[in-house]
Amino acid sequence: MKAEIMAVGTELLLGDILNTNAQFLAQELANLGIEVYYQTVVGDNPKRLKDTIFHAFDRADLIITTGGLGPTEDDLTKETAAEYFGEKLVLDERALGRIKKYFDRTGRTMTQNNVKQAMVPENNCTVLYNDNGTAPGIIMEKNGKMIVMLPGPPKETIPMFRNQVKPYLVKKQEFTFVSRILRVAGVGESAMEDRVKDIIDAQTNPTIAPYAKDGEAILRITAKAKDEAEANELIDPVAELLKERLGNAVYAEGETDMETVVAEMLLERKLTVAVAESCTGGMIASRLVEYPGISAALLEGCVTYSNDAKMHRLGVKAETLEKYTAVSEETAREMAEGIAKTSGADIGIATTGIAGPDGGSEEKPVGLVYIGLSYKGKTEVQEHHFVGKRDKIRERATYTALDWLRRAMLDEE
Repeated sequence: MKAEIMAVGTELLLGDILNTNAQFLAQELANLGIEVYYQTVVGDNPKRLKDTIFHAFDRADLIITTGGLGPTEDDLTKETAAEYFGEKLVLDERALGRIKKYFDRTGRTMTQNNVKQAMVPENNCTVLYNDNGTAPGIIMEKNGKMIVMLPGPPKETIPMFRNQVKPYLVKKQEFTFVSRILRVAGVGESAMEDRVKDIIDAQTNPTIAPYAKDGEAILRITAKAKDEAEANELIDPVAELLKERLGNAVYAEGETDMETVVAEMLLERKLTVAVAESCTGGMIASRLVEYPGISAALLEGCVTYSNDAKMHRLGVKAETLEKYTAVSEETAREMAEGIAKTSGADIGIATTGIAGPDGGSEEKPVGLVYIGLSYKGKTEVQEHHFVGKRDKIRERATYTALDWLRRAMLDEE
């Protein structure tokens, strides 16, 4: 089944609203094994909308639309789809009743325009009743072509797809597709692919797809099988082989992130940590604080941006700063040791660097960051050279510091 995702709305074309529905639907369809060949955005213009839908059916078996199901005259998605399938619209009393109840429940006044939302194609139609808004969704299917029309707001689109559309599409599929994600840290996408290329090249089912996302490398393993249990049986040995090859660079499976993994490891091991940040400006502490219950592990976080703060709060020596400057291995070492000692934490982490855009030199360029880690009395410092704008450098430094802490906890074991 070849699919096209189509977003309807002039506000999307103008950039006033971010098209997050397309990302969600693309991921969901991929997990179902439905290939998405095109994504389209079209404004609220009758002729262009008609041309776009009719043309899309020339190249796709399935179209999933979002938007254009509202009560105004320029909401014409279902009218255009009905025209393509040669169907007329009739009033769905159940949909109308639900719309009336929605307005009563929210204390808003229903107008005659809202009746338009209860009009549905007379034949070849499945109505998707909306539990989170007024406009029902619609599935039309005829002559090997299918269109799924969903409301535009994500709070309506997502549950309607998951609860009603996805089960409908699953029944159309002979096989199920299951994907598992391995998250890889400290290894770039190309380097990661090079290390497992022979495994990727040898696979047919499951398949392995490498890509980069949010500064880390990802391996997506996808199996085709008759059911989820069989798919997981196919995935398990491949996942283990990849983990064996990549070692502790694989930090997690599934939908998680580095800070969650690190926070869980700290709590499981009953370790405490304190953070002294200069160039990252509190980002490490902020990421850890996202995890509920981290107060049992995170004792404190200090933004010691100035030299005076480094000296008075952390005990960095004046001669160290004078001789080596604030951005140096020596300063990072004393910062990490200072925050661990003064807080009484098992672990002290420190960052100092040049995030830019100014302040760099030939000797110490923008992107130079030193990360200090004092782990149960043993202190080490890493030198890194990150590229990108100021926010990207700070984000990469934060991620790298958390990853180093993760690896240090694993190494201790």
